[in-house]
Amino acid sequence: MIERPAARYGRQRLSSRSRRRLAIGLFVLILAIGVVVAIVGFQRLGTSDVKGELGGYRLVDDGTAEVIISVTRKDPSQPVVCIVRARSIDGGETGRREVLVPPSSHATVQVTAIVKTGQRPVMGDVYGCGTDVPAYLVAP
Repeated sequence: MIERPAARYGRQRLSSRSRRRLAIGLFVLILAIGVVVAIVGFQRLGTSDVKGELGGYRLVDDGTAEVIISVTRKDPSQPVVCIVRARSIDGGETGRREVLVPPSSHATVQVTAIVKTGQRPVMGDVYGCGTDVPAYLVAP
């Protein structure tokens, strides 16, 4: 180690061994934070129990779109809900509908939904699907 004049450069606060330990400790801390962020991200954004994909759409008239979605579930015996929507020429949502996908014997089913719109639709879309089915969609 080179000794530098303390009057000119100031006194060295940490030895090289202490700096090395500090660098290793910071690296381990950053690595642990990265692992935690990756785990939380995977749990929130990773594979879900249900997935909805747009199968197609048809513009019925100036206020109606027919949206066809394919719904894939891990447990087809459970009902799920999907939100389908119609979009206008500027990309804004102009109509939306929640659709109940009842239990089935198949993991993937196709569902057709009619979406009423407030403006002329140009396309249909599936916003997403989930397993948290609202009580008002389930028949008593």
